[in-house]
Amino acid sequence: MRLTRCHVDLPLAAGARIRLPDDAANHLTRVLRLRDGDACVLFNGDGHDYQARLAMSGKREAFAEVQDTAVVDNESPLRITLVQGIARGEKMDLILQKATELGVAAIVPVDAERTEVKLDAQRLEKRLAHWRSVVVSACEQSGRATVPAVSAPLPLHRLAEALDAGGARFTLDPQGQQSLSAAALETGGVVLAVGPEGGWSPRDREQLARCGFTGLRLGPRILRTETAGLAAISVLQARFGDF
Repeated sequence: MRLTRCHVDLPLAAGARIRLPDDAANHLTRVLRLRDGDACVLFNGDGHDYQARLAMSGKREAFAEVQDTAVVDNESPLRITLVQGIARGEKMDLILQKATELGVAAIVPVDAERTEVKLDAQRLEKRLAHWRSVVVSACEQSGRATVPAVSAPLPLHRLAEALDAGGARFTLDPQGQQSLSAAALETGGVVLAVGPEGGWSPRDREQLARCGFTGLRLGPRILRTETAGLAAISVLQARFGDF
């Protein structure tokens, strides 16, 4: 079956007729090759899917007529916030994409002591927009109608400002005294911190400990940053979520 879900950053309601943004129109008409009258599903992150039909108007504009709405109830009961040490290029894209598919609720990129990617203000803005588009695309594919928030990158020492007060806090650490398989949760939320490609430095570990993070080890092998977080999220979802 062809994937016809498409994100639009617009208010949606049954009976509405909307002009599709250029990127959404291009995705539906040129990538998916839908034609006038074809059905599609739109979502804007409010937790609903909106059944619609294309209503073409010339070569440069595309409209959609929203016909019905349905609540999408596929969010995990375990709210996972992923604190991810910024990784390079495609590795970061992979982490964001797969973490979204696995059901994380929010992503906080952090600049740690051993982070290899350094972003100036202009590059940061473009990279953040790209990361958010990766997450939206993963929602389109996976059927999620609630888009995980991707925070602007921040230094690790400012992490406490971006986190809610509640929820267990774990950081993946080969030196951690507790194993992930034995970890216990007393709430429906967890913050999981994963180091960059160079791992957490001793100073990073001290900062995380001051923020209430407990070190967890995944097993006897050291995993790459693009593997470790996704493996841990899968374990957490299997034990406490909806896997």
